[in-house]
Amino acid sequence: MHRAGDETAVALRAAAPSCESTPRVPTPILVGMRLSHFWNRMYEQFGETYAESLARDYVIDALGSRTVQQALADGIGAKEVWRAVCDTFDLPSTVR
Repeated sequence: MHRAGDETAVALRAAAPSCESTPRVPTPILVGMRLSHFWNRMYEQFGETYAESLARDYVIDALGSRTVQQALADGIGAKEVWRAVCDTFDLPSTVR
């Protein structure tokens, strides 16, 4: 007995990669702070639009005269970048 859609379900299962062949993507953790946590803090402190602009355009001396985006791309840990942002913008110790 065949139901409508059975062929589609079988084809999708056949086309899907098996768990064994799919590489695991690690959770992005950069030196003790998840990248998602870093961006949540940026958005909380500066608002989403300004945080993205700041990360793209503002050069921070403590990051080797790099922007936040450049520092992260160069492998500087999110925690270190966050501390540099806190120091540069004199954020309160409660958010550090």
